[in-house]
Amino acid sequence: MNLKFKINSDISKAETLPSSFYKNPELFELIKENVFLKTWHWIGDENLIKETNSLHPFVLLEGYLDEPLLLSKVSNNNIRCLSNVCTHRGNLLILEDCKSSKIRCMYHGRRFKNDGEFEFMPDFEETKNFPRKCDNLQNFSIKNWNKLLFVGLNPIFDIEEVINTMNNRIGFLPLDKSKFDPSLSQDFKINAHWALYCDNYLEGFHVPFVHKDLNEILDYNSYETEIYNNCNLQIGYSNKKEDCFIFPKNHIDYGKNIAAYYFWIFPNMMFNFYPWGLSINIVKPVDLKLTEIEFRSYVFDKTKLNQGAGSNLEKVEKEDEYVVQNVQKGINSRFYKSGRYSATKEKGVHHFHHLLSELLNS
Repeated sequence: MNLKFKINSDISKAETLPSSFYKNPELFELIKENVFLKTWHWIGDENLIKETNSLHPFVLLEGYLDEPLLLSKVSNNNIRCLSNVCTHRGNLLILEDCKSSKIRCMYHGRRFKNDGEFEFMPDFEETKNFPRKCDNLQNFSIKNWNKLLFVGLNPIFDIEEVINTMNNRIGFLPLDKSKFDPSLSQDFKINAHWALYCDNYLEGFHVPFVHKDLNEILDYNSYETEIYNNCNLQIGYSNKKEDCFIFPKNHIDYGKNIAAYYFWIFPNMMFNFYPWGLSINIVKPVDLKLTEIEFRSYVFDKTKLNQGAGSNLEKVEKEDEYVVQNVQKGINSRFYKSGRYSATKEKGVHHFHHLLSELLNS
């Protein structure tokens, strides 16, 4: 089967990804290396690793990428993301959260500084050309933005560009004062391909049909999508001014009744900003027909919870899951191949499909 897909850059002429994209196990595996290995990942916040010399092991996209990584707090303002695999024989180095100024392998005693630099190995005196650069632990790109941590294994774009795009809209919000709210955070499992969930998120076209309550808050006719290089933004307007952001006078959207900013970062990160704070959706592939959604909320104004577009988010999530799972069943039809885009309402979906096709074709 052909694993390359052409998405016309002109949305008015383009066809959607074919149903085969969502059903091919070989392609599902290829996306690991061609897409997820080359992009950025949100992994949590600073609370994962609070004190100097703290070490926090984790697996990136467990069950899919399965990459063992290690957060190391070298100093107060210096967090590193390292490979958690010993450069000697591949043993996992750190198995649970701990504090140490050194990273030691329990298998043969190889030792590293907590910035990943090789330091010592017993009984290697007669080994020639040792140590080499490859004996250090791999350091990966990491970005700390308002206490939120992003990691890139081999990223093809600069996360700073995306963050600047978001800051242009939400930089006035006190995100640095937001606190994680476990009562508004949970994980969902959905019986559908991960990209179908993203397809659904990336358009407000379905809101009047799927989200009756949300549709009463958002002004569907004013809903708009802005496209950027590796992210896009959906802007949700409201007729009720009290449910909207209060903008400073120098803001690009000053005077507008905006209830929500929905930012999507390629390929699987969603940052939803409301007057009360931020909700994050991370879409985690498990297999062809199973996806885990990591839903996390950070609140800076509790008085505005349960108001406007940022209320009843679990209900909205369940409504989305219901329709996406129906699409999963529908694409198995022998008589459905692909569709067309609404040139005005599905710009975000087209953008997603175009980026996917470019990476897969490369």
